[in-house]
Amino acid sequence: MEGKRLNTQPLALIRKIKGFTRSIVEDLARGNAPLIYIDRFRNYCTGTSGNCSCSSGLPTGKEAISLKRECHVRRLDILLRVLLIVQQLLQENRHGSKRDIYYMHPTVFKEQSVVDRAINDICILLQCSRHNLNVVSVGNGLVMGWLRYVESGRKIDCISNPNTAYPIPVHVEEVNDILSVAQYVLVVEKESVFQRLANDQFCKRNHCIVITGRGYPDVPTRRFLRLLIDKLHLPVYCLVDCDPYGFDILTTYKFGSLQMAYDATFLQVSEIQWLGVFVQDSDNYSIPQQCLLPLTVEDKRKVEAMLHRCYLQREVPKW
Repeated sequence: MEGKRLNTQPLALIRKIKGFTRSIVEDLARGNAPLIYIDRFRNYCTGTSGNCSCSSGLPTGKEAISLKRECHVRRLDILLRVLLIVQQLLQENRHGSKRDIYYMHPTVFKEQSVVDRAINDICILLQCSRHNLNVVSVGNGLVMGWLRYVESGRKIDCISNPNTAYPIPVHVEEVNDILSVAQYVLVVEKESVFQRLANDQFCKRNHCIVITGRGYPDVPTRRFLRLLIDKLHLPVYCLVDCDPYGFDILTTYKFGSLQMAYDATFLQVSEIQWLGVFVQDSDNYSIPQQCLLPLTVEDKRKVEAMLHRCYLQREVPKW
């Protein structure tokens, strides 16, 4: 979507929202059923063709939403409710989380996932990222190391104590004046590993920046990592468990997530390199069998699903 994005300033988005809702009201006033087309994006497919558009940020088709279809009535109702909340956030220059939005109409929404879907649909309709809507995540990520930056006018100096954990900024778009003498960025899957590195004074002995998303990374963590790589031009490595879920976390950083494939250009870190234990290492280094865990049924299902992703067929040999 990078080349397609128009003005994402609040006033421009408010005008888009008003124009969108006005068109729906006018259709209803004329006795017509509103018809909305939403671009569909994906960051992987299940084909083997070498000319697929996965991870390109380009739409792969359109989905039509119409009041003529009963199954779409509730979806459109939720989309409009969320859209009005977003309009209010923009007009009042306030921020809210997806959870905040859910609790404004919990009996209508019934579950968080429908709000999440509506927000993604709105981002696609307005051709913007989620943070442009003033919808933010409650940040889970942590950072430490040889890094200094300014966030919303507040100086964050990780360098003064490189083994101290700092929360990753929620409003990544307000981060500037990034300075670092680090030689690389290390992303670790788990907070426990992050804390172990902190306790071992890892960053003090190694000029690096360490980041953890504490499992599957949220949007601020992925955006912050993308920003650091863009500004500092450092090599970036990812240390994850040698299991299907660890590998899936790695691919989330590298290729983006399916749910937010429309924003992959601004979230994926294609430069990231896999660092850690590989499956073949158990044979190469004679790791005792008692140190290994058997794959569960869920693990095997995860592996089978991931093996169909076209980007793995292209990328695995290079890793």
